[in-house]
Amino acid sequence: MGPRKCEVCNEALSKYKCPSCLVPYCSLVCFKKHKEIPCAKPVSSEEKSRISGLPLMSQVTGDLSPVPESLVERPLTAEQPGDVLQKLQLEAIASSSEIRDALKDGNLQKLIYNIDGSPDAENELDKAMGAEVFRTFTEKILSAATESSQL
Repeated sequence: MGPRKCEVCNEALSKYKCPSCLVPYCSLVCFKKHKEIPCAKPVSSEEKSRISGLPLMSQVTGDLSPVPESLVERPLTAEQPGDVLQKLQLEAIASSSEIRDALKDGNLQKLIYNIDGSPDAENELDKAMGAEVFRTFTEKILSAATESSQL
């Protein structure tokens, strides 16, 4: 397979590939422009077929199918300031390989999808807590958030 067109500027032939997502680019300028938006390693077609039908998880699993808007609109409010995670806590959760691996579980994805799409999310959350995979997942999130807040 010969050189491809740079997918950043769409003008020059690519000489390089992004080490994370394998997108071809032609220069340092294009590489820097590409890196302005976080990218991830492509998911194999086998992995994509295993996780298909669960579009809300696409950013975590790498499935490139369209992500629909949330089915239910909810206000983003918190009763107590302490109920809101800090940036460091969110970063710890997002960067945890243990959490990312857990999110590859199809059953967990379905539970999260049901909670997100339900008009009665609190009731769906209570139901999900009955599943071992969901309880383990929430423990991992709480652990990551707690550890990062103690730094």
